[in-house]
Amino acid sequence: MTTPRIGLLGTGPWARRVHAPALAAHPGVAFTGVWGRRAEAAAALAQVHDTRPYESPDELFEACDAVAIALPPSAQAALALRAAAAGCHLLLDKPVATTVPEARALVAAADRAGVASVVFFTARFGEQEGAWIAAQAAAGGWFSAHADWLGSVFAEDSSSPYAHSPWRREKGGLWDVGPHALSVLLPVLGDAEEITATRGPADAVLLTMRHSSGAASSATLALTAPAAAAGVEVTLRGTAGTTCLPRRQDGPEVAYGHAVDALLAAVETGLPNACDLRFGLRVTEILAAAEETLPPLMPQEPSPHGEFGRGGHQ
Repeated sequence: MTTPRIGLLGTGPWARRVHAPALAAHPGVAFTGVWGRRAEAAAALAQVHDTRPYESPDELFEACDAVAIALPPSAQAALALRAAAAGCHLLLDKPVATTVPEARALVAAADRAGVASVVFFTARFGEQEGAWIAAQAAAGGWFSAHADWLGSVFAEDSSSPYAHSPWRREKGGLWDVGPHALSVLLPVLGDAEEITATRGPADAVLLTMRHSSGAASSATLALTAPAAAAGVEVTLRGTAGTTCLPRRQDGPEVAYGHAVDALLAAVETGLPNACDLRFGLRVTEILAAAEETLPPLMPQEPSPHGEFGRGGHQ
C-alpha cells in the first residue's frame, strides 16, 4: 500500500514544536510539505524536516492525501473548507472555529467530500489521560466534576511563545483552553444541556454545565493565571468515590502521533473518530453558548487580557 501523504499548513510555535516533528517522525505517513503565510518561515521549517515548501495551499492540497493545520481558528476554518473540497482528509487543531456557522460549514464540507477528520485534543490522545477518560466514561455514576485549566500565557512574567497570538488575546481562556476541558468532561458526563458562564479576574471564565447524565460540572478557564497558579486539574465525584485526571507523562508530540494514528484508522475503516469534526462542532456550539451568557464588560473594567489585549502578531 502507498504511504499516505500529509502536508502541514502553519509555521508558528505550535507547528514547529509539535506538528512538524511528529509528522516527520511518524512511520505511517509521508510528510509531503509545508505551506505558511510567510514563505521564508515555510522554507525554513521544511528544510529542518527534509521536506519542501509550497507556494500556495492549493498546490499542497493537490500533492497530499491529508493535511494537518496549525493556524488560528479563523484561518484554519477557511483553509480546511478548501482542503476538504480538494479531497484531503483533515487533522485539525482546537477549536475548529470560533463561530457556529463556520464549524457547521466545515462538517458539511467534510460530509460532501467524504473525507475523514480528527481534531487534536491533547488530553484525549494522551496515553494516560485518554485511558483515564475512557475508564471513567465506562464506570459512570458521576455526580459532579470540576476542572481548573489555567495557563499563564498572558501573565506579567510570561515567557510563553504564544504570548503574541492575536486570536488568544481576543478570545481568551474560554476558547483556547475551554476545548481541552470540554474534551474531558463531555465523554465522561454526557452532552451539556444547560450552560452558563461568569467572568473572573482578567480573562478568567467560570463555566458551569448540567449534563445529559444529570451530573453538574464547572470549569475555571484562563490564560492570565500567575505562573505559580497555572496548571491543569480535573476531579470527578460519584458513586465510585473521587478520581483525578492523571498528569501527562509525555510531551504533546506523543499525543499528536496518536491523533495521526486515529486519522489513519478513520480513513482505513470509514468509521468516524470520537474526536472528529462533529465533536469539534459541538465544542464550538457550547463555547459560543457560554460566551452569550457572559455579562458585558463594564466601561470601567479593564480588558479581559489586561495590557495584552492590544495588538501583536502571529
